[in-house]
Amino acid sequence: MVGTGGPVATFSVWDYVVFAGTILASAGVGLFAAIRGRKETSSAEFLLGGRQMTAVPVAMSLTASFMSGITVIGTPAEAYMFGAEFWLFAISYAIMSTVTAELFVPLFYRLGITSAYEYLELRFSRPIRLIGTSMYIVQTALYTGLVIYAPALALNQITGLDLWGVLVATGAVCIVYCTLGGLKAVIWTDVMQMVIMLAGFVAVIARGAVLQGGLNKIWEDASKGGRLEVFDFNPDPRQRHTFWSIVVGGSMMWISIYSINQSQVQRYISCKTLRQAKLSLYVNMVGLWVTVSLAMFSGLTMYSIYKNCDPLTNGDVGTSDQLLPYLVMDILAEYPGIPGLFVAAAYSGTLSTVSSSINALVAVTSEDFILPVFKNLTQKQVTWMNMGMSIFYGALCIGMAGVASLMGNILQAALSLFGVISGPLLGLYLLGMLFRTPNSIGSLTGMIIGLTLTLWAWIGGQIYPPTADKTNPLPLSTLNCNSTIGQNYTTTAPWTSPVTLQPDVRPILADTLYSLSYVYIGLMGTLTTIVFGMVVSMMTGGCTQEKRNSDLFVQKKDLICFSCCSKSEASDVTEKAATEFYMGADNLTFTDFDVMSKDVQKSTRL
Repeated sequence: MVGTGGPVATFSVWDYVVFAGTILASAGVGLFAAIRGRKETSSAEFLLGGRQMTAVPVAMSLTASFMSGITVIGTPAEAYMFGAEFWLFAISYAIMSTVTAELFVPLFYRLGITSAYEYLELRFSRPIRLIGTSMYIVQTALYTGLVIYAPALALNQITGLDLWGVLVATGAVCIVYCTLGGLKAVIWTDVMQMVIMLAGFVAVIARGAVLQGGLNKIWEDASKGGRLEVFDFNPDPRQRHTFWSIVVGGSMMWISIYSINQSQVQRYISCKTLRQAKLSLYVNMVGLWVTVSLAMFSGLTMYSIYKNCDPLTNGDVGTSDQLLPYLVMDILAEYPGIPGLFVAAAYSGTLSTVSSSINALVAVTSEDFILPVFKNLTQKQVTWMNMGMSIFYGALCIGMAGVASLMGNILQAALSLFGVISGPLLGLYLLGMLFRTPNSIGSLTGMIIGLTLTLWAWIGGQIYPPTADKTNPLPLSTLNCNSTIGQNYTTTAPWTSPVTLQPDVRPILADTLYSLSYVYIGLMGTLTTIVFGMVVSMMTGGCTQEKRNSDLFVQKKDLICFSCCSKSEASDVTEKAATEFYMGADNLTFTDFDVMSKDVQKSTRL
């Protein structure tokens, strides 16, 4: 009987057919893109889709890139255990989209960059660029490991297939279409995978509504269970989720993900016009709203069904991240192919993120480390090199999935990871974009201090976890369970998780810095970097630097879309005048911009 615990059904033949068909379709898109563009083998085509993409597919790709299997698996579990406060991230998405579109996109688009970290060299120095790139590579490899691990949990839970076999298969599919198709394959595959991911949520909600007697009953159960108490205005920064932590800390965290992360930057700079690039972020905002809303309502549906028999407490699943897969097999197993669709949804989110990460890692490695040293490589050699690096990074990310198995709740682990590394890195960019005083010495010092502080807080939080009253889930019951504990499939992690230390005496920082909400870690890193970067810069001659090119800074005209004249008018002016014109035109294409871009970049270097 649904909602009373115990073993659930496993995959049927039709489920395997649906699941396999989705995976093959994803790989097929990559093969199609490779065949269709076989004559267009330039590095720009492989890494940026020839800079001819439009807003809607790019927006769906932006959404799918970070709305991964972690979203499909982790967000419903968050709503089930902690309530709907996570829904407030919709406000953070709006703030993030506006800031990224109006501050970062015009700057990156104006400079015609391929790697987001090119800006750090133009504004500061090459060593800082390489440090920024290295931080991104470490962060992305770890994050991608988490992303691969999430659906492997799902498939292991409802099929019993070997976990490592699933991990390797996931990475292999991504390697195929990244290596063969480049960014165009990644983006168009993301579009298809986004549709499948949303369809999986809809299937869960629709079936749950039928079983529970309508959406109103689900909402009523969630309300009675305290799951709809969203607006907690407690200012305590140690509280896991509050209105302030999500809106303030969450906004800064998502800004660091979308504004300077190569996986995202690479998408919107592939758009053919600045207007399309900005529009892609605003369309993406709507996509994020839809995705998080469906994910949260799936979690509330799960609570309505299991309000009197929690599968986690009852031992039917091994971790909270297996709750939704368990629900799927409990309520949808009688419809052949539908559970396969759900697992395909989880995998679709994963494939989109992993492929995005691999493509972005190839881009930054090529642009920041290899091409500046080996300047005489032919176009064919560069293309083969990019393909080889796709295979290397795919294998690396599969290996990182083993590390991810040790990091606990995948949703919180993923977001914490971005805060620790991207927070200080965002502070470095803001120093360069918004202020003229910061110099290389001061900015690098500020970022090192910021990174040290975020790592200190994060590692301390792992050793000395926050007290229970800050992290406890909402009440769950096993009153109506009728099964013995532990009968169903549970996951065996690639490696055994370490035992959490429980010291007899907690240090002073255990209830302050170490107990800080994971959402605030990135904000702390950003502010620390900015403050110390400014102070050290002023102490080391930042106020007496020679004047920098204004193209390196955020300008008032970046905030408003202008349509002063058409592209044909722009082509009639000189290169210098064209650069100045670009500041007031949003429909200048990269085709027109290629000529002037080199001169702009030369004039902005140290």
